[in-house]
Amino acid sequence: MNAPDLNLLITLDVLLSEGSVARAAERLRLSPSAMSRALARLRDTTGDPLLVRAGRGLVPTPRALALREQVSRLVQETEAVLRPVQALDLSQLQRTFTLRSSDGFVETFGAALLARIASEAPGVRLRFLQKADQDSAPLREGRVDLETAVVGTRTDDTLHSRILFEDRWVGVVRAGHPLASGKVSAKRFATGAHVHVSRHGRETGLVDDALHAQGLAREIVTLVGGFSAALALVRDSELVATVPERHTGSLRADLHSFSLPVTLPPLTVSMLWHPRMDADPAHRWLRDCVRQVCA
Repeated sequence: MNAPDLNLLITLDVLLSEGSVARAAERLRLSPSAMSRALARLRDTTGDPLLVRAGRGLVPTPRALALREQVSRLVQETEAVLRPVQALDLSQLQRTFTLRSSDGFVETFGAALLARIASEAPGVRLRFLQKADQDSAPLREGRVDLETAVVGTRTDDTLHSRILFEDRWVGVVRAGHPLASGKVSAKRFATGAHVHVSRHGRETGLVDDALHAQGLAREIVTLVGGFSAALALVRDSELVATVPERHTGSLRADLHSFSLPVTLPPLTVSMLWHPRMDADPAHRWLRDCVRQVCA
């Protein structure tokens, strides 16, 4: 079976609205003969005369009367689909966005982001998910709207990204810890008992490489999977943690932070999203909110 010509819906809508081949032709900027041919095609497609002569005019058949409202609605919905997106009305926006982020992001930026969204779009709800891996499937499949990540840790170049901020590593100890006073040299730093953060369970990291370059090694007492867990241990022990400064701002509020005596490469934190969401006005607004909160 051949697919129906959907353009005939527009023709039928105008014919049923005008009740005249001549007026329908003028409205669609067609010649009367072209409109007559279109009516003939509609009759052949529907198996119904649709419009029949009564005196000097045309009157709709019962089938045409039954179709009139449905055809009009279909044409209006089609035009709405193809019409350019209108300006976003944040006050009327009702939507839930899912944001997947690494340990520390929600604690540091979540409250400010929620406050901004509530003030601009009270009908919007945010759903935060903890990011346990670098798999981009949730973004591709639409289960996640936006994600934060460290540039260079993923290879999926099908996603769009924008830099949020650069972060540096700092050392953290409890208040009153020996490293909380005086200059922290590489040697003093290495002699401390350290908690190492590794989501994938790696025994050493960038800190160990930097210390090894100076002929030093640190003692790693324990290993955890996230920054919040590391800082929770630091708060009630003699442990030393190395964490990103901005990413853990609120988590370090009652702790002592110091510049590392070794040089580590900075972290570039970005937000990532799937290309299908790029032109969506509400998603663009969400990305702008995240960018400004993190700026």
